[in-house]
Amino acid sequence: MSDQQEGRTELSHLGKFALIDRLTDDFPLRHDSSFKGIGDDCAVLGTGSVKTLVTTQTMAEGVHFDMTYTPLRHLGYKAISVALSNIAAMNALPRQVLVSIAVSNRFSVEALDELYAGIRLCCDRYDVDLVGGNISSSRSGMVITVTAIGEADEKQIAYRSGAHLHDLVCVSGDLGSAYSGLLILEREKVTFQADPNFKPNLEGFDYVLERYLKPEPRIDIVQLLRENNIVPTSMIDVSDGLASELLHICKQSDCGCEVYEERLPIDYQTSRVCSEMSQNMLPVSNALNGGEDYELLFTIRQSDYEKIKELSGIHIIGHITEAGSHAMLVTPQNSTIRLRAQGWHDNQ
Repeated sequence: MSDQQEGRTELSHLGKFALIDRLTDDFPLRHDSSFKGIGDDCAVLGTGSVKTLVTTQTMAEGVHFDMTYTPLRHLGYKAISVALSNIAAMNALPRQVLVSIAVSNRFSVEALDELYAGIRLCCDRYDVDLVGGNISSSRSGMVITVTAIGEADEKQIAYRSGAHLHDLVCVSGDLGSAYSGLLILEREKVTFQADPNFKPNLEGFDYVLERYLKPEPRIDIVQLLRENNIVPTSMIDVSDGLASELLHICKQSDCGCEVYEERLPIDYQTSRVCSEMSQNMLPVSNALNGGEDYELLFTIRQSDYEKIKELSGIHIIGHITEAGSHAMLVTPQNSTIRLRAQGWHDNQ
């Protein structure tokens, strides 16, 4: 037993992405139809010009969601939305989903009806077919796994590895709002646990709460780029915080980047949450490290600047730098700060 303990490596020592790399490093692709394997937001399959994209997302109670403040209908919607976001992150469009759940007897049939009502709402909104899945028992809590399937022409697919020197770095929507919504919910939960008669004060925070409880996949941005004949050179969705996603692109594209703090899109409610929570909490920290915004972070050629500069909901926040450089944040004072991944982890 002592020998086993001496040779033991804790999962937290590696972290999520290093663990994935370790476990999947020696799995070769054996089939021509396995066009792109592990390492991006989706696997890419098929031998023709139109490729099939496949991704799987798992959400576990107590890790990814808290039933204290998560309505089941919102949870069902979010489970689908998060999976569809991975399809959008490859500049593709979703077509089908499969949903598997494991539940304990703490949940009733009516509760699952509510969960699947949310699943239906998201499928209806994004014109996606529910084509299968599974239901299993669980000794405690709920686990939801969604497999999403999409499609795109091979020339339209955007990988994390395609950024080039001088490409422009763009992001959709705003950043940090989902984490701000979570902070509000956690604050009210603590007060409620101390006093069950307490009525949560959520007034004025509708936007950030919805961003956390019911995020939307940015399929509209994929369609907008197609309508304007823009093919991103690289792309990823912002699930673990802007800093983490920038580092993914820089690592896989063998480049660095500079993004400008004053260009980061931050909603006023995010700034309000930060000021209410702590004098030392900065909105830019939520934007860089908060996670679960599910906006699209992507790079484009400089030649596409004229096409994108006037598009609503897309912000140019920086540019790609040469190989061997780092991912840097440029402050309004023109000083630079090296970005590090400090986003959400599955063991939170």
